[in-house]
Amino acid sequence: MLSQDAKFTHAKILIVDDEQGNINVLERMLSAAGYHNVTSTTDSRSTPDLYQSIRPDLILLDIKMPEFSGFDVMNALRALETESYLPILVLTALLDSETRLRALKAGAKDFVNKPFSMEEMLARINNLLEVRMMHNSVHSEKKSLETQVVKRSQELRQYQVEIIHRLARAAEYRDNETGMHVIRMSKLCARLARGLGLNDHDCQLLRHASPMHDIGKIGIPDHILLKPGRLTPDEWAIMQTHAEIGALILSGSESEFLQMAEVIAGCHHEQWDGSGYPKGLKGKNIPLVARIVTVCDVFDALTSDRPYKKAWPIEDTVKEMESESGQRFDPNVLRVFIDLLPEMVEISQQFADSMDSVVNLRHKTS
Repeated sequence: MLSQDAKFTHAKILIVDDEQGNINVLERMLSAAGYHNVTSTTDSRSTPDLYQSIRPDLILLDIKMPEFSGFDVMNALRALETESYLPILVLTALLDSETRLRALKAGAKDFVNKPFSMEEMLARINNLLEVRMMHNSVHSEKKSLETQVVKRSQELRQYQVEIIHRLARAAEYRDNETGMHVIRMSKLCARLARGLGLNDHDCQLLRHASPMHDIGKIGIPDHILLKPGRLTPDEWAIMQTHAEIGALILSGSESEFLQMAEVIAGCHHEQWDGSGYPKGLKGKNIPLVARIVTVCDVFDALTSDRPYKKAWPIEDTVKEMESESGQRFDPNVLRVFIDLLPEMVEISQQFADSMDSVVNLRHKTS
């Protein structure tokens, strides 16, 4: 008798044959060769359930069975397992090429003629199990590599987000802000987006993109950006260019969230009635993400201390913003924001300005 490779004898084998005598012969032969993990059935209809229960490495399958033939079994298994490589060794006395071709198309990997030659049977079993184990090994390695790629991609995305957020904080520091403004904007905008019904993907993009709304301020001269008093008309015109500068800085990226950030940077000072800048866009011609940022940015600016003013009370802030509904703000976006006001206030308080709050940006923006 052919000696079987020890690394295959632990394989799970399922025998499907309507004749118990054939099963007995196969079981004795497999046991003598060292295979002890063997399941058998004379009820071919039970094969799909058995397959799902034991997940065999090899199926020894009779073709000619009443009611539910070997072809029926293979079709049922193929419906269950579309990707896995499952060796099926067909046991048949039918030798015609048409039957063999049909079996191959149905999923058969090899054939053994009845009556069985034990040496040939064991050789074919050994060959099929070797392919099965190789497939399992490749599949396992593929899964491991896919997991590593996903993990690495997530890490790279996190690093990208962190770097961009730190640049956004740098712009805020130049404007005498603590850097917590960008964190509050991230949280406020994402929550408002969910309230407006944006899907999870877009909410996540907005969460990462919104802190870049004022990135263009790094292109504004200090004597204008940091001027404590009122700007002259010429200075104000220069200050307004930060929207276009920001859009230019962020332009040309293939990253979805940087593309969104470009739109936000360029449009967050547009106003619902068309009186904003830099393009004077009006109504729904202003991208929704920019309309969301506009509401959140004004709310945060009014409710935060600045070198030139104290934080406004929430009641006064809401009253002021409602007075500009349909002018500065999209009425629907503002309405939803006010509906969510308790949560927005909680976010503002949780991430309020303090010297301690400038540490660990990755944690705060996650």
